[in-house]
Amino acid sequence: MDIPSELRYSPDHEWVRVEDGRVRAGITDYAQDALGDVVFVDLPEVGAQVERGATCSEVESTKSVSEIYAPVGGTIVEVNAELADNPQRLNEDPYGDGWMFVIEPVDDAQLGELLDAEGYRALIEG
Repeated sequence: MDIPSELRYSPDHEWVRVEDGRVRAGITDYAQDALGDVVFVDLPEVGAQVERGATCSEVESTKSVSEIYAPVGGTIVEVNAELADNPQRLNEDPYGDGWMFVIEPVDDAQLGELLDAEGYRALIEG
């Protein structure tokens, strides 16, 4: 299972990468593997306000429909529109081309509450 050490993780299986004060987010390798083949991604609207832990997106796979939760609260400032035509990128490259959205966080302290790679590994291997 790929768990990059430079990322932070939510207990709901989202990853975040801090880039110039903003947070790029997606689902983890563990999550995409559990979902199976992703066939549809419903992304949040740019400009939407999201609360940490609240549903902000959905991913549909051949197995199920799963809600995606905001790893931090803030404003959606960018979405990966490429996923509309290529939802399988979540399976192929969850930490790269499969990113889902970018949040302008309202409280940087929330980032410190996310899991590091070791904490996330302990969660999924628990």
